Amino acid sequence: MDLMMAARRLCRVALDFVLPPSCLGCAGPLDRPGALCPACWGDMQFLGEPCCACCGHPFVLAPDGATCAGCLARPPAFDRARAVAAYGGTMRRLILAFKHGDRLDLCRGLATLMIGADAAGLAQATLVVPVPLHDRRLLHRRYNQAAELARAIGQRAGRRVCVDLLRRTKATRSQGGLGRRGRLDNVAGAFAVARPAQAKDAHVLLIDDVMTTGATAEACARALKAAGARSVAVLTLARVVRADSP
Repeated sequence: MDLMMAARRLCRVALDFVLPPSCLGCAGPLDRPGALCPACWGDMQFLGEPCCACCGHPFVLAPDGATCAGCLARPPAFDRARAVAAYGGTMRRLILAFKHGDRLDLCRGLATLMIGADAAGLAQATLVVPVPLHDRRLLHRRYNQAAELARAIGQRAGRRVCVDLLRRTKATRSQGGLGRRGRLDNVAGAFAVARPAQAKDAHVLLIDDVMTTGATAEACARALKAAGARSVAVLTLARVVRADSP
């Protein structure tokens, strides 16, 4: 075992010599791979407590367990949602590069950030499931960024992953430019569970890159719970934070 560890260290040293570690955000030099430099780290608006116990939207000040007005008025189908950071700055650049720029090398570092963002949700999860792409969009993009993140999270956290449990049954229009009502209508009935027996009694951790209004997560959670899932927690890299946050 010691020889194996020594060999791995030697391989890492050799790799770092050939390909020096660089910042995920700006490609500047770093002393270790898969990390952010101080400038890019400082440009991230990390999300955490205090926040809505249900949807994870940040509060300026609130007691533990407080729920936002939106979730009180219309409780979502998912049980909790958390995100690493607000959508903007370094996080926005990372997501766009990963999603549209073929930067699959970012996946491991992004998955590490997600694992640290919701230890409680991950601890409860028995199944990790990505939000699916429709076949036509998957053909155009060549990979599903949510599925890549789900695989990396499941591998590192020791959780079972099912990348094709959910399927998108209709090619919805882009959610961009739509309000909450329009987004909900756009994805209504757009998801189905391919193998309900795998969802039954599962505590699902649903993975996506960005949460805007929560409409997609809502539609996925409804499908999973209709198939018998006990709970659905949502984990994303980023979420859009309303300017009028409490």
